[in-house]
Amino acid sequence: MNPEQEEKLGTVKISEDVISLCVLDSARKVEGFNGFMRKGIRINQTEEGLMLDLYITVEYGVKIPEIAWNIQERVKKDVESVIDQPVKKVNIHVQGVHFPEEVADEQK
Repeated sequence: MNPEQEEKLGTVKISEDVISLCVLDSARKVEGFNGFMRKGIRINQTEEGLMLDLYITVEYGVKIPEIAWNIQERVKKDVESVIDQPVKKVNIHVQGVHFPEEVADEQK
């Protein structure tokens, strides 16, 4: 069947749960990432593509701009490859820093 004969059957919308799992898996692979805040992934699906807001915590001692950039790049690449939709924005909101126990004990 050539493209002129193809019948439009409907649209495909990917569940936000699926997108969230992909984002979580992707971010976990970046060194220095600690976790997401409660409700730490916000997804906005538009006709132009996805816009993601990630609310994260990072490990103590990492360079925040560097880890933010690494997460943006990794998430964009991984999500686009899994769901086959463009990711227009990945906004990173660093909400906290996780201190290892020995650093926390030293500061007391």
